[in-house]
Amino acid sequence: MTKTIIKLTVRDVRFPTSLEQHGSDAMHTDPDYSVAYVVIETDQGMQGYGLTFTVGRGTEIVVCAVEALSALVVGKSLEEIVSDFRGFYRLLTSDGQMRWIGPEKGVIQLATAAVLNAVWDLWARSEGKPLWKLLVEMDPRKLISCIDFRYITDALTEEEALDLLLKAQTGKQQRVDQMLKEGYPAYTTSCAWLGYSDQLLKQLCTDALNDGWTKFKVKVGADLKDDIRRCSLIRQMIGAHNTLMIDANQRWDVGEAITWVTRLAEYKPLWIEEPTSPDDILGHAAISKALAPLGIGVATGEQCHNRVMFKQFLQASALQFVQIDSCRLGSVNENLAVLLMAHKFKVPVCPHAGGVGLCELVQHLILFDYISVSAKYNNDPIIISFGYSCEMLESSVQTHQYPQGQVWKKLQ
Repeated sequence: MTKTIIKLTVRDVRFPTSLEQHGSDAMHTDPDYSVAYVVIETDQGMQGYGLTFTVGRGTEIVVCAVEALSALVVGKSLEEIVSDFRGFYRLLTSDGQMRWIGPEKGVIQLATAAVLNAVWDLWARSEGKPLWKLLVEMDPRKLISCIDFRYITDALTEEEALDLLLKAQTGKQQRVDQMLKEGYPAYTTSCAWLGYSDQLLKQLCTDALNDGWTKFKVKVGADLKDDIRRCSLIRQMIGAHNTLMIDANQRWDVGEAITWVTRLAEYKPLWIEEPTSPDDILGHAAISKALAPLGIGVATGEQCHNRVMFKQFLQASALQFVQIDSCRLGSVNENLAVLLMAHKFKVPVCPHAGGVGLCELVQHLILFDYISVSAKYNNDPIIISFGYSCEMLESSVQTHQYPQGQVWKKLQ
């Protein structure tokens, strides 16, 4: 039965996480974790949910951008969209006037991701599947048709991408069974936000160890002496056998990054994440080259990058780890392109998540990557329902909707 989209709504939902320094890092010292939350409705009563993550002020700008895109969505049927998803993607990203404020970057990319992810959620729900299963079971040729290869064919052609997917068909069911039984491993940042006291850090780290966590990420970049003290403390607590990563959230210049991380090398971090400007591809390459003898990799990918920038990161050998972010990187369509390029260039993919809904979304992408692309297992079982795991509790949305929600009225 045809499902025509008859309505698109978007709401500004914010959580006052800055009050207790949750999510704080060297560049974002007072984040209020937030989303632009999109719901699309069809004439058959079915809904699709999408969101894009923000950190407070500015969410209202993303909401305006979503509203500007809504005219391109309402009135189309789901069947029409998925029969030419690449065309629909280009409709949103290449509108003759709207693209001027992008293209495919910044606010317009965040807004586009929220809309496209709502469509993916609707598609998966209409099939009665979680998104990862929709992707895994999709004919490889159909999946390739959902990706826009424009601007990246010098790095990955459609034919190459199809060949990668076809080669990964072997053993796919065994990997599905493994994931359903074991889940996929993850790391935690929750115990080491930059604004946390040592007492809280120790308590949260102890709790995480007791819960079975083995990989820990620490925020760094504001003060070198403090970073040395905190990294020493974390390393002592987790022991030499567990994994430590560090994240500067774009704080440093290139030379500063090399000097700073060299001072932290004794704590054996697996990677330094976002050491400099997210747009500085050559800078990341220089940092990567300088830190390689220390055994420290460079990771990035969360900050509104697109497939074109990832192409250049990979071609420049600037990364040892590609991070995918379920909505700041872009839509499912964009993430699919990045996963395939990373596999071709033999760079491992690490899911990046932290914020409203991101952990729920990114698990779909990493399951697809492991099962249908890389077959590389980089643990607790996860539970995923139908769709793209974007639906929020309506009670939470109403309570935290900005500025009229109950939480924000109390803070005014």
